Parts: sequence; C-alpha cells; structure tokens
Amino acid sequence: MKNTQAKLGILDWGIGGVSIVKFLDESGRNFPILYFSDTGALPYGRMPRRELISRLNAVIEFLKTKGATHIVIGCNAASTAIEFLSERELKIEGVIESAVIQTAKLKPKNLAVIGGKRTVLSGIYRRKFAEKDIKIKQRIAQPLSGFIESGDVNSAKLREEASKILNPIKNSSHILLACTHYPAISEVLKDFVLPDTKFVNPANALVQKIEKWNLSGAGKDVFYTTGDAENMKRAAQNAFGFSFRKAEKVEI
Repeated sequence: MKNTQAKLGILDWGIGGVSIVKFLDESGRNFPILYFSDTGALPYGRMPRRELISRLNAVIEFLKTKGATHIVIGCNAASTAIEFLSERELKIEGVIESAVIQTAKLKPKNLAVIGGKRTVLSGIYRRKFAEKDIKIKQRIAQPLSGFIESGDVNSAKLREEASKILNPIKNSSHILLACTHYPAISEVLKDFVLPDTKFVNPANALVQKIEKWNLSGAGKDVFYTTGDAENMKRAAQNAFGFSFRKAEKVEI
C-alpha cells in the first residue's frame, strides 16, 4: 500500500547525501524530502561513539518533529551506529547494506574500499564482504570529503591526496566509494587507477530500495543545516550540480 503522507528525512554530516536526492529526483519521486546537513557539529567520523549516537538520536527527533516518516542516513560513519539508535518507530536505512549488495552482484575479482576513518576502522565492510566470501583492501580517504565539502572537486591539492590514497590499490578491479561525497570526484579518481578499474557508487542501489517503499506525499523539499547555509548551497552546486533555493540554519 502506498504511503500517501510520506516525508523522507535524509541525514548526513555534510552535502554527500545530496547525491541521493539527485538520484531520487531523476527517478521521478513524488514525495518531499527533509535534508539535514550537520556541518555545525564535529564530523561524524571523528565523534566518540556515544556522542555520535546521541547526536544522531537528536537529529532524528528533530526530523520527526518536522514530519519525517522515513529516514535515510546518507553517511557511512553514521550508518555504523544505526543498530544503537533509540528510534524504533520510523523506518531507518543506512548506506552500507545497499553498498555491499550492489558491489557483491558485480562479482569483483580484486575489490578495494575507500572511506572515512571510522568507516574503515570499524571493520564493517570487511565483515559484510567476508560473509559473501569477498576479500577486500581498504584505504582511509578522509581528506577527500573535506575538499568536496568545501566545494573543491579538482584542485591540485585534491589530486595530490587522491593519488596518495589510490596508489596502493590502483590495480583493483573495483573500488567501492564508501562515502557519499566521493562520487562527486569519480572522474578525477579515474586518473589514478588502471583504465579497467570500475568505481562503485552505491547511491543508486539505495535509491532503488527507497523506491520499493512506495512513498507519496505533498509538500516542498526543505534543507536544514547546523553549519553555514550559503556554503552548503555552494558546495552542493559545485560537487553535484544540484541547486536549491535556500537552506534553513538550525541549532540542535
């Protein structure tokens, strides 16, 4: 049965989750989105676990007060904490399960994963892929998110960092982009791997899962941020070519 009062909350530390919004728009979705960028807080990948869980609970409660009926956590670091969240009424979906399922379908011969420090050190991707008899190599690519969040998608410094990160895994058959920021620079990343290397962007698989929820609702999209609203708009445009009229500054 179609949920006709749906509002989808998308929660991310920054603008990485905008890539999910863009995919949903391209799929012809007909429900409003409440997007929350939490750049006014310490990056989720650097928060102690208890603080991260508390923060996510607070943001989800805020989105509920704005009418969110479903929540997507568009951040790999935050997705590692979903099982510890206190919310039990709303549907909450992270990015990790979709990423593993989509990548496994490709039957990668030599898989590497690049992600933030918390994502990599949590071991969650290593465990999930081990369950499917897939071995992985991992690289922490934390600096790339910072560049993209600032609107930088092709500077000499970004390319220097990308080269250092990818050099040890440049022979991979597939590289999973375990951060929703990274698809913004996938064309740049191709310069530092073998021509046959495939980059896997799991956002599309997540969108396909959301589409199965059969959502429908009325209302306009609303963008919230605890950081700088103008910087958020500028970064979303530079990184994903995605524009919106305004972002509302809030405090949590």
